[in-house]
Parts: sequence; C-alpha cells; structure tokens
Amino acid sequence: MSAEHRAEARVVAEAKVNLFLRVLAREDGGYHQIETLFQRLALGDDVVVRVGMPGRSLDCRGADVGPTERNLAWRAAVAYADSAGWPNGFAIEVDKHIPAGGGLGGGSADAGAVLRCLNALSPAPLGTAELLAVAARLGADVPFLTTDAPLALGWGRGERMLALPPLPARRVHLALFAEGVSTVEAYAGIAARRGGQGARPTPVLWQPARLARWDDIALVASNDFEDVVFATRPDVAELREAFVGICRAYEPTAAAPDGDTTAFSLMSGSGATVFLLSPLDARGLVVTATPPADTPDSTALRIVETTTATRVAPVLVAD
Repeated sequence: MSAEHRAEARVVAEAKVNLFLRVLAREDGGYHQIETLFQRLALGDDVVVRVGMPGRSLDCRGADVGPTERNLAWRAAVAYADSAGWPNGFAIEVDKHIPAGGGLGGGSADAGAVLRCLNALSPAPLGTAELLAVAARLGADVPFLTTDAPLALGWGRGERMLALPPLPARRVHLALFAEGVSTVEAYAGIAARRGGQGARPTPVLWQPARLARWDDIALVASNDFEDVVFATRPDVAELREAFVGICRAYEPTAAAPDGDTTAFSLMSGSGATVFLLSPLDARGLVVTATPPADTPDSTALRIVETTTATRVAPVLVAD
C-alpha cells in the first residue's frame, strides 16, 4: 500500500472495569506499580481511522475530552507514526459512549483502538511487543486495551500482562456520575496516606482456577482507590454501599449454567464509576439508585446496563 493509498479501519473501543486493583510501590520517577485484573465490557466508543490523506485531524463527538493534543486517541496516532514512520496523514473519528473520567478507560480504549486500526492498515505492521511498547507510553490501561484479550491479569505499569480465558458473560450495571475523579489526584491521595511508601506486598501464588470462576473472583475483588475516593466523594461511597446492599439481598433462584451465582460491586479504576456485576438471568436482583439527597440535579447520577465481553471487537478494514 503506497503512502497515498486511502483506506480506513473501524472498531468498537470497548470499556474496561478492574475486577481487583492494588496500587503498589511508587517508583523514583513518580509512577506507581499496580496489580489488577482487567475485564472488557460490551459498552464502547465507535472509532474510525483513515489514512492516505494530507494532514492530521481528530473529530471527537459525544463528550468534552479536552484539547486535541492531549486526547489519547490523537496521542496514540502520533506515537504510532513516530515509531513506525507511517502514516504521514490520518483522520480519526470518535463517537463517545464511554463516560470520560469515570475509571472505565474510555480515553485508553480509544488509544488502543487507534493503535489496532493503524496496525491493521499499515503496510509494515508492528509486532506485538513493539505495538505494546507504544501503548505503554500512553498509560497503564492502554496496553490491555490494545490487545485482543477480554480478560487479563496486569502488573507493573499495566504493560506486563497474562491473558486469561474469557469468563462467561455477566450483566453489569454501571453507576455513572456527572463528576469524575482525577487519576492524578487519586494516586496523590494514596501516596499522601502512605507517606510516600508503597503498599506492603502480600505473598500470593495465583492458581489459574482462582481466576476462572466469577464466584472465586468475587472473593478477591477490592480496589485500593476506594478509601481515598470515598473520603472526598460521599456520593460515590453512598452508591457503593447501596450496591453492596443489593448484592447482599440478592438470593439466586437457580444456579447459572456455569454454576456461578455471585453478585458483587466495586469501584472501577480510580473512579468515580461503581459497577455491580451479576449473572445474566439474575431474576430478583433489582438495581436502582438515586442521587444523594443534597444533589437535586437528576443528571448527577445515572445507571447504564451492559455486559462483560467474552471476545474483543474485531478491527474492520475497508479500502
């Protein structure tokens, strides 16, 4: 394919939740090590990448995601071009459906989608290691969202991963807040609480079977960001407690086909989104939520229902 040849690729940039998330030691450069279990969702942004035209552009619709040069989709395309020496020109279109600043990896999903699209269009695609190296420079969620794994154990800065067999689909209710949480401030809050020290590592030997059933994952579901976020966001804390109450009250009428019946709730990433995960046919589990009493604006909180993804959306290429 010549540099002037026009082509396009499109893909659904799927959101993610963290089924558990531990923030570990802070490096000398200020970055924190993490340990997490990533799970893709069916909810996603629509991303289109075109190459073979003069100039570079980004059209992002559906959410205010800030200046173009700070947008992760734009940065991903520039980083790919710098690394691969191609393309000279590109046009990116993003239709946002994933809320920004909610801990669902919306910007990172867009970045991963752009990297996947460009690699599918490239006359000389980058190898997996090279592509993930580009992704790792963009953020801790981007490497996972550049892979074709719906479920993966991640550690380090998120660039080291173990792809796991997908789990059966589950229903997911997302509590979305009008105001998100700054990831930078969330990490700063953890550092302040720990006096600059990282979390004391807990010895663990993961067995594949412990990450192959929802009932077992529910036993290790936790998020180190929750205490920090809850201290300044009582609305998020109240919603999380409400979701936990729904899970406790849930009494499955029959076992799911895979035998897992657990419903559990957690905040995703650095927040503010809180999710409730339950079996697809969880009859009797009713999810409702209302804005905090001191927040009369009904748009301050909304519930969106989706499912976990059992496969990653494919990149579709058209000349």
